Amino acid sequence: MQNAFNTLDLAVFLVYIVGVSAYGYYVYRSKQKAQMDTKDYFLAEGSLTWWAIGASMIASNISAEQFIGMSGNGFQVGVAVAAYEWVAAIILIIVAVFFMPIYLKQKIYTMPQFLEQRYNAALSLIMSIFWLFLYVLVNLTSILYLGALAISNLVGGGESFHLIMVALAVFALIITLGGMKVVGYTDVVQVTVLIVGGLATTYLALTLVSEKFGLGSSAIAGFNAMMSDAGDHFHMIFDKPTAATPQVEINKYLMVPGIAMYAAGQWIVNLNYWGCNQYITQRALGADLKTARTGILFAGMLKLLMPVIVMLPGIAAYVLHKNGSLQAEMSSTGAFNADNAYSAILTFLPNGLKGLSLAALTAAIVASLAGKANSISTIFTLDIYKRYMRPESDEKQLVWVGRMTVLAAMVMAIMLTWKDLLGIGGEGGFTYIQKYTGFISPGIVAVFILGLFWKRTTAPAAIAGILSGFILSVFFNNYATAVFGPETWFYTAFPNGKGGYEIPFLICMGLSFAFTFALMIAMSLAGPRVNPRAIEVDSSMFKVSPQIMTLIVITLLMITALYVKFW
Repeated sequence: MQNAFNTLDLAVFLVYIVGVSAYGYYVYRSKQKAQMDTKDYFLAEGSLTWWAIGASMIASNISAEQFIGMSGNGFQVGVAVAAYEWVAAIILIIVAVFFMPIYLKQKIYTMPQFLEQRYNAALSLIMSIFWLFLYVLVNLTSILYLGALAISNLVGGGESFHLIMVALAVFALIITLGGMKVVGYTDVVQVTVLIVGGLATTYLALTLVSEKFGLGSSAIAGFNAMMSDAGDHFHMIFDKPTAATPQVEINKYLMVPGIAMYAAGQWIVNLNYWGCNQYITQRALGADLKTARTGILFAGMLKLLMPVIVMLPGIAAYVLHKNGSLQAEMSSTGAFNADNAYSAILTFLPNGLKGLSLAALTAAIVASLAGKANSISTIFTLDIYKRYMRPESDEKQLVWVGRMTVLAAMVMAIMLTWKDLLGIGGEGGFTYIQKYTGFISPGIVAVFILGLFWKRTTAPAAIAGILSGFILSVFFNNYATAVFGPETWFYTAFPNGKGGYEIPFLICMGLSFAFTFALMIAMSLAGPRVNPRAIEVDSSMFKVSPQIMTLIVITLLMITALYVKFW
């Protein structure tokens, strides 16, 4: 392995840092108004093009949890984890066609604002607090932890972990303070670096496998060798475990539970993330419908590419480790830490490309940190500070509060991550985020779907849905097997290798959603036939142009081909 960075690597990385910073400053100066207002700072209203919206969504989405966590899942279970990306592309079609017309019609800035319009202020406040805790305690912290872990492994060991963590936070902080315009347009640069550097890493990983098997330096030969040597890692659907199934295979099923997850949590987690999430929808809320739809569908097409960048290197690391080529990455206990799979591959890069891949990894981390911090700032400033603390605040004060909120969120995330107080390292990066986000996803999705498309849904039902969705998620994940046992008519729990039984967390999400949805319908039926706050929708809102339909058809055909190939 080639661990040392040379002058060429540092030069490439420096060009990235200076380039992004200079472009961000250019965007800030060229697009700044004499007096920046909240629309400009939080939404970049009217200024983001479709390609900027799509690129920004992907740059903010693809971060350490994908590069490190999803690559680690690729090492453990293989191509099945790509379902998160490919199902997301389908969900983005749904969001573009059905959700976005309603959001834009309501002229909202934030998701809590939508909930107040549709339901009441109490639900809006509850969800504002929920989202702030989620974004800080789960997303911001995990991005910082996994990002610093990956880069420190790449550049020289654990002693640099805390310095790198602070550097990442500061770089993201600088970008975020310029507002959504700077975040959005620098994300175009970030996603370009991310894709180019990520593809370079994937290409090298495949050639490493090819060379290991004596097939020359051919990426195609390396891919074929991986499919032959690790055929179990190239199946999308796992069979349900039986009493004779080895624990290692049960663990895979617990993570991605076969065909059952497509009827349960897989679509719920994606619909929550892409359709009900301030962090993502904020990029499109300031655009017109055509621009927003095109940008969202562009993001969906980019999602199809992401497993190539973040998953294949993990499978390559598995094959190389299996055949004795990653011994240096073994832990003191003799076990390979799956979250080190991506950084292990990066150490093989030649000089120059190592700097480019470090830039790609940094771009993904910083873009996600900046996007998440901007959303935290938007929700706190507009939905809590202006609404309940200082209603008389003028535009200048609100922008200032937004910037101070970004600073406070970053400092809090660093404090929580400094000694991994939340246990992110022990849970596994990608699984940590998906599992704990899943505690509130069922309730949120039920509230949004019924609120958008069923006029009878009431505010008390929505509040009950949010609370019951959370409580049921915790119950099914942690207590159901102790109360009902490992086998019932509506779920099957499996040995978790730790002396207990566990329901796959994606199945837990599906169960929580089903019971929450039924509860909300029952409560709403006791109310008026049409809620006074119901949204007026008609079929014309969901019509799409031929160009949009073409993008949708291409996306669906590509997804179909992928599932046919790897089923």
